[in-house]
Amino acid sequence: MINRQLILVVVLFLFGINAVCAQDTLRLSLKDARKMALDRNTNIRNSGIDVKIAEKKIWETTAIGLPHLDGKAAYSFIPKVPTLPASIFGESGSGGSSDPNATIALGVKNSVTFDLTVSQLIFNGAYLVGLQASKAYHTLSKENFEKAVLDINEAVINNYLMIQVAQESRNILSQNLQNVEKTLYEITEMNKQGFVEKTDVDQLELTGNTIKNALNQIDSNLDVAHRLLKIQLGIDEKVNVVLSDAINSGEVLVSSANTLINQPFYLDKNVDYKILSTSEQLAKLDYKREITNSLPVIAGFYDHQEKLNRPIFDFSPKNVFGINLSLPIISSGQRSAAVFQKRLSLEKATNTKQFVANSTLMQATQLRNDLRLKLERYQVQKKSKELSDEIYNRTLEKYRLGISSSMDLLTSQNQYLTNLTNYYQSIYDLEGAKTKLEKLYNINQDIKK
Repeated sequence: MINRQLILVVVLFLFGINAVCAQDTLRLSLKDARKMALDRNTNIRNSGIDVKIAEKKIWETTAIGLPHLDGKAAYSFIPKVPTLPASIFGESGSGGSSDPNATIALGVKNSVTFDLTVSQLIFNGAYLVGLQASKAYHTLSKENFEKAVLDINEAVINNYLMIQVAQESRNILSQNLQNVEKTLYEITEMNKQGFVEKTDVDQLELTGNTIKNALNQIDSNLDVAHRLLKIQLGIDEKVNVVLSDAINSGEVLVSSANTLINQPFYLDKNVDYKILSTSEQLAKLDYKREITNSLPVIAGFYDHQEKLNRPIFDFSPKNVFGINLSLPIISSGQRSAAVFQKRLSLEKATNTKQFVANSTLMQATQLRNDLRLKLERYQVQKKSKELSDEIYNRTLEKYRLGISSSMDLLTSQNQYLTNLTNYYQSIYDLEGAKTKLEKLYNINQDIKK
């Protein structure tokens, strides 16, 4: 009975471990990773909050020109209420007596006053310009959000690809290590029989150690890349992330690169150019707002007042209608100096926009040329990798048969590893060049839910 209970406990314990492991493993395609980054990345979430703040700023500015209702209550206490002789008003004092010393109070000791004021802005040039500026600011915040998405999207794609390349390299090196260890075992047995020299065994063992060192370096790089991906996706460090997509290569990679090379570039779609265009618009509105500070401000109001313990003589009206007019007259050059500064700021914004426009057009040409070169390099490295693979396999077989020397095997091994590294580096460079150009073009960035 005890043994059965112990077995049951162990089974349940192991099942729990497997359940936790399964729960903590996250399989992600590149599309899934991009979606997750869009939902969880800190920079994107903060940019989304900025957009909501800008939306509220529009209403805050709009509300300035809408009717405002304000209420106010005040309590006052007068220790000694001023009085006047009642005879001045032909009064006989309180109680109807004819006392010549009778007085009339001009106030009350305790009083509570309630004020209700309705105000409406009639004309304010700065308000009208500010309303336009708040909408432009909202547009700018949306464009900054778009830029944040583009930046994170590029980072996630590059990191995802880097992990793919590293994993693929590791798989091939692991397979290669198995072949070397198998050959090493065979050569070791042949050395015991005196058919090969000890130097051949040592040389092959050295080759195996070189591959092991390369695998250790790849494992270290993979650990760093996975940690970075988790930060980019906003997920817990303990979650085990597994990439489900296979690395793009062959005709699919070549076709997508050629399509992008022939894609036309539209400057007005570039997010940096859009941001600078909106910034120029904001500078122009800031300049206009400064000019409107020389215009009058007109506002209407209605005030209703109620008093508790109203005094006998109270000349304050209960209802007052009015219009306030504020007209700037002389500022001793302060306003003109401020307008001049805003005009210069607008000029700077225009110059910056034009400079970035020219730079972006040149960058588009450079990135297209870079993508074309990376594509050509990939095609060359793909062919070199296939050739070195064939050479290595033939040399390895000859070495097993005793036809090739250990030096020939080492040379072909190094050549194979070098071409393998260059091949996957060319894939990474080609995909990276594609991602840069897509970001500049602001295309292929939509992620359907």
